Amino acid sequence: MNFSSWPALLVVDVEGNGTNPPDLVEVAALPVRGGQPDKSTAGAWLTKPKRPVTPFAARVHGLTNQVLEDKPGWEEIRDAVHTCLGTVWIAAHNAHVDYRVLSAHLPQWQPAGVLDTLRLAKATFPDLPKYSLDALIDHLAPDLSGAPAQRHRATFDAYATAQILVAMAEHYETWDELVAAAVPPGLPGAPEAEQEPTLW
Repeated sequence: MNFSSWPALLVVDVEGNGTNPPDLVEVAALPVRGGQPDKSTAGAWLTKPKRPVTPFAARVHGLTNQVLEDKPGWEEIRDAVHTCLGTVWIAAHNAHVDYRVLSAHLPQWQPAGVLDTLRLAKATFPDLPKYSLDALIDHLAPDLSGAPAQRHRATFDAYATAQILVAMAEHYETWDELVAAAVPPGLPGAPEAEQEPTLW
């Protein structure tokens, strides 16, 4: 894979407050350049949700109501997040979730396309018993020594997802092949289905 052929790409991850639909509590956006995550230009935000963080969610990511008490509300960081995301490609693990939540919070945002590392992993490694982020970390053993925070925080998970994406991309010769394997139908950037030939 020639990484110089890639368009601008951000690996994103979000953490929520545990409600349905969720309020955001953390957003991370990590550029991938030249086949490497670029922490120097990454964006990361903590935000106080309108509704309290549920005990279950707090146990998962560690972002309690106390931790978030003095953080800005979504309205205060929304424009900065929107500016960071721009209109470039994004990648995420189980990307439907991140795309849906970000779209709900940023109605005017429209990425160029959405790569899903979960979908890509199923295409790349069809015999794995599981495709969770933890399972792929175990399978691919990426170098996470430079990852910020810890597992289940948006910054860590975005970094891990970026490393996994780059490792799986090596199995594909071109960007178009990667897109065909990684973009879920119905999400931005999905290849159009070939039309069946007709008699008319």
